[in-house]
Formats: sequence, C-alpha cells, structure tokens
Amino acid sequence: MAQPRKVIITCAVTGAIHTPTMSPQLPVTAQEIEDAAVGAIEAGCAIVHLHARDPITGRPSQSVNLFRDFVGKIKGRCNGVINLTTGGSPAMTVEERLQPALQLRPEVASLNMGSMNFGLFPMLGKYKDFRHDWEPAYLEATRDMVFRNTFRDIEYILSSCADNGTRFEFECYDTAHLYNLAHFLDRGLVRAPLFVQTVFGILGGIGTHPDDVAHMKRTADRLFGDNYVWSVLGAGRFQMPIAANAAAAGGNVRVGLEDSLWDGPGRLAESNAAQVRRVRSILEDLSLSIATPDEARRILSLKGYDNVGF
Repeated sequence: MAQPRKVIITCAVTGAIHTPTMSPQLPVTAQEIEDAAVGAIEAGCAIVHLHARDPITGRPSQSVNLFRDFVGKIKGRCNGVINLTTGGSPAMTVEERLQPALQLRPEVASLNMGSMNFGLFPMLGKYKDFRHDWEPAYLEATRDMVFRNTFRDIEYILSSCADNGTRFEFECYDTAHLYNLAHFLDRGLVRAPLFVQTVFGILGGIGTHPDDVAHMKRTADRLFGDNYVWSVLGAGRFQMPIAANAAAAGGNVRVGLEDSLWDGPGRLAESNAAQVRRVRSILEDLSLSIATPDEARRILSLKGYDNVGF
C-alpha cells in the first residue's frame, strides 16, 4: 500500500506585515513568541515563521537582538525548523530587513518575490479597538503604500545570504512573482527544491477564489516542474478553506496568527497551536500525513538544526 503523502505545516506566529495586534492572543514579547512557537511545533507544525516586535510599543522590528531573545530558546525547547522573515515591514529598508537572516543564519528565511500594493486599510472598517496608538495610522497609510521588493533588492538578499546555507521560503503574492522567481532560477541565483509559498487574499495581490489557487499552481508547475515544493497561505477567513483546497491538490499549508486571527466565523483563535490543530485535523481527514520537522528538512533539503547562528 502506498504511503500517505507528507504535508508540511508552517505556522506564522506573530505578524508584522499582515496583522496589527487586534487580538490579545497575538504574541508580542520574546517570551510570548517563544511559547507560541514551541506550542505550535508541539501541536504538529514543522516550521515556525517568525517576526519580532518591540515589546513596549508592539511595532515591527528587525533588531537582531530582539530575535536573539527568542530564537535560541525555541531551538533549545524543540527541534522545529525556524524560519526568519526578511519582509519585516514595508516601512523598513531592505538592509534593515535583511539583518536577522544575515546574522543568525537560519535554516529558512522568507523572501518576497516582487513589489506590490499592500492594502491593509480595509481593516479600519472592521475593527475599532487597537492595542497600540500607532496601528490605525499604519493601516491608513497602506492606501498609498508600495511594498518594495525590486529585482535589485531580491538579488541583494540572495547574494548576502549565499554563504549562509540558508534556504528561502519564496513568498509569491501574484503570478508575476512566480515569473520573477523563475528569472532568478534561470540565472542560477536560487536552486531547487524551491519552497514556494503562494499567498492569497492580500489586497493588491491575487484573490482567494479556487480558480486563483489553481492558476498559481498551474503556473508554478509550468515554470518549475518537479523542482519546487508548493505551499499556500490564505489571509483572514480564507485561511482554512484555501489550506483544504490546496492540500487536496498536493500542496503544503501555512497557518498562524500572522495571517488570520480567526478560528471559525466570529471567533478569535485561542492560539497559534489551535490553528495548527485545526488544519491538522483537516489534513488527516483527507488521509494525509503530517511531516515532522526532520521530514520537512529532508523534503526541503535544509542544512540542519546544528548549522544555524544561534
């Protein structure tokens, strides 16, 4: 009998781009991020995707010292794959965004594959209470915000981390981003297996219709063939439907409070671990098997737990 396919679950623990701190469950301090990451691994995810925030103001931060406050402790408590952001915040320079991945040399780092409008301002019509005073102005500013990820920016991050052995989670918010990735593959600046995270539901990127998911998959298949590992991220209330849709079509999944605060209609998720447990139950109902961290390492050809800088 054929063995069930192994599905990699990524958990994005605390957002700096997608999600202001509108839920009391969203981790902000180093201890909160550490506990949330370990809890998500214990619940069944293989990879935790991590941002940092200033513990006083809650603002996104790419301070390497803030990352140091939790990455080593997470590593000491579990064997999950740690994935550090190079996205940070659209308000940061690419040099600032790069530093945690450059200095800490994680097994995986995220990399956005193109510039885009990044509209979060519709949240202003849905939420009235914010934990921090800066958040409404931040959301309003996204009416006139371009999240810059030029070819030069992408090449700068790739070349800066070339000697680290860090592999990338390539975040593709629209079809053009897949073509951008193909450009870097053709130039030999990235290598297979590509870990392609297709993102659905951010205003300015591709939508959330099942046809959108299928279109991104078809395009990636045509561009990369057998040289990539496909994963999906659905924003907001589309998190679980898109995960189920893509998993049934051969994909891996990403959940977490960075991408959605919810665990059902009108119900805030209790934790990142709760979202991992929910998507795990969906996958298991589809007769799919959940990849362990070490299985994810083999699937993605990662350098290993002991070869990071923390």
